[in-house]
Formats: sequence, structure tokens, C-alpha cells
Amino acid sequence: MGQIRVRKETGTLYFDFHFQGVRCREQTALSPTTTNKRKLEKLLANIELDIKLGRFEYAKYFPESRFVDRFNIASPGAEAKPKPGKKIGLQNTSDQHGNTPLFADFIHDWLAENKIAWRRSYIVTIQGCIDKYYLPEFGAVRVGAITRADLLKFRSSLAKVSGRNGNASLSANRINKIMDPLRRILEEAADRYDFTTPYVRIKPLKVPKSDVQPFSLQEVKRIIDTVRPDFRNYYIVRFFTGMRTGEIDGLKWSYVDFERRQILIRETIVYGEEDYTKTDSSQRDIAMSEPVYLALQQQYKATAHLSPYVFCNLQGAPIDHNNVTKRVWYPLLARLGLARRRPYQTRHTAATLWLAAGEAPEWIARQMGHATTEMLFKVYSRYVPNLTRRDGSAFEQLLLANQVIDKQEGGV
Repeated sequence: MGQIRVRKETGTLYFDFHFQGVRCREQTALSPTTTNKRKLEKLLANIELDIKLGRFEYAKYFPESRFVDRFNIASPGAEAKPKPGKKIGLQNTSDQHGNTPLFADFIHDWLAENKIAWRRSYIVTIQGCIDKYYLPEFGAVRVGAITRADLLKFRSSLAKVSGRNGNASLSANRINKIMDPLRRILEEAADRYDFTTPYVRIKPLKVPKSDVQPFSLQEVKRIIDTVRPDFRNYYIVRFFTGMRTGEIDGLKWSYVDFERRQILIRETIVYGEEDYTKTDSSQRDIAMSEPVYLALQQQYKATAHLSPYVFCNLQGAPIDHNNVTKRVWYPLLARLGLARRRPYQTRHTAATLWLAAGEAPEWIARQMGHATTEMLFKVYSRYVPNLTRRDGSAFEQLLLANQVIDKQEGGV
């Protein structure tokens, strides 16, 4: 029985089967993806069926093979000489190009088919990549004509694009996020128009490990004591609930339960519009600490009559976080002589303070909207020894309390 194997030298797939007592191995240019293997296995099944029925024509399947002359014996009713055909797995030939649409046309259809399943924020992100990066580079090219070299060249060009906040170039993480949808687009095109995707052996760029920069409790106190009065309640809630920016900016009074002292996270606000939370686990109930409870009571007196939103502008609309960041947050940090940090660090601060206080990791994960405690330990745990000064002494105290070790000698 024949098989589809991978050639070690090239990393491509090939047919391995027997015909008329001869072992035949026919190479392809296809990479060993699940889709390509399935495609070739289906073709191999047809080959073996034809062999079994005595109607197999070598030239029909492998017109450029060295075995064509050896096995060029047409079956009854078939043509004496095989018609020339294309080599299996050969991509980016002129004929194949002509059978594929322009990238601009394909991307239009692809977007229309997929956006029904996406959140609005993700649609905006993908549309931005299409308009700013994909179309200028590939819009007038047929999808079947795009090569791996084209993709590598495109990725290199992204490294020369200016980044945000004065950065000289886009980060490796940002470049990866631009390239990943392009990979899926080309894989879909390759599947539909029967060519090999050029997105092969292109690994994501290595992303340096990001480091969170939470504020200390003393720094939090300075910020709350110094911030302008109309934003004091806002930052108390941010620092002591761990809410994401979209969650707190989109928080409505209908989701504030004073009786049970809970904040119900049920939706968020993205690009000025209400949306579903980041993930299903983000749907959660946050317990109000006393400072948060008092801050929200004060805020209720200030805005409940103006807007359904807890934190709003004078017109009752939800606050614009970009405006608040530039006009309130960064100037405040500069005034206090604190390092410039994104407002998102308030969320990291809540997590580290809860850990420092000795709260159960499972409870903290629920408050943060994490599905498990894995993220908690991965991102925040290194701050716990610094904040609580627990460096193994607690375990030593346990041993002392149970007389496992002698206090004076320290021996077991």
C-alpha cells in the first residue's frame, strides 16, 4: 500500500507506491501541512484504484516523471500519448496565477465572510491592517503569485515603520500581529484555489518578555491624594478593582450593586462603542473594598443624574480614555516625579497588592477575570516577596511553632 512521506532533504511531501513491481517515488513541492497531506492522500487513493482496475496511466498523474517513457502504455480507450500537464505542487506558474483573483478582490470577500463572527474591535483592527499594510503591498498582485520571498520582504519593511509613542519602529509583537492575519488569509486562498501557501517556514519574531510595572502602595496614595478632585474616585476604583480601561470607562450604574457591594462586569467600551467583554471569563463580579464603596457612593451623587455611565463627561457620554491619559494621567505622573507608565498599570497594581495582602490566588484570578491562576503566578508572583518580605521565613516560623527545629541551634 502506498504512502505519502516527507523528504528529509527538502521538507516536502512525496508519493511512495508500487506499480508493475517497481517502487515509484514522485516528488511534490508541497509542504507537510495537514491540508496538503490530505490532498495527496486522496490523489494516492485514486492512483491505487486505477492500478487495481488496470487503467493507471503514469503520464496522466506524473507527466514530467522519468518513469513516463518506461510505463507509457495506454490503457484501452485511452489516448496513446499523454497530454502534458503541470507538475504536482508546482506553484506560482503563469497559468496558476491567472486562475487566482487579485489580492484586493480576495481580501474583500474574505473580510465579508469572516467579520460576522468577530467583535467590532477586532474588525477595526483587521480593517486597519488591510488598509494600511496589506493593500499597499499586495493589492494589485494575484494571491497565487505571492511568494515566500515577498512575505519576508514585506515583514522586513514593517520594521522600518515608525511605532507609537515616539518609538523608532514597530515592535516585534506588533509585527507578529500584522503578519498572523496575513498567514490565515493566504492559507484560505491556497485552499480555495489549489496552490501551496507561500507562508511556510516563517516563524514569528521573538518577542522580549514584557515586564509589568505596578505602583507601590505609597505611590498609589500619592497619586490619589494629588490627582484633581473630579478624577479622584475614578483612580481609586481603577487602582483597587483591577478593572481594564474599557471596563471602567464603560461601567454603568445598572452594574453597580451597592447592596451586595459588587461591581458587575458585563460589557466594555471599545472605540467609543459598547461591546462584549474581552473573554467569557472577563464576565465577573468584583467585590468592593471600603475605599471603592465610598468612592462610588460619592460618584453616584456627582453623575447618576447626568448619565447611565458611572464616569462620564459633562454631556453624559463615557469619558475618552485617550484624552484622560494625555491631559490627566501623564501630567500627574510627571508632577509627582514618577516614571511614565500606561494607565493599564493600575490593573497590575491591584493584582500585586492583593497578592501582597495574602488574598487567595483563586479569588484574585476571579477578580481579575482570568480563567485560571496560571497568568497570576506567571506575571505577578515575583513582586510578592518584595511587597510582603516573605522569603522563606514564614516556613521557618511554621517549623519553629511546631518544634520541628530548635530556635537557638537551628538544627533538626
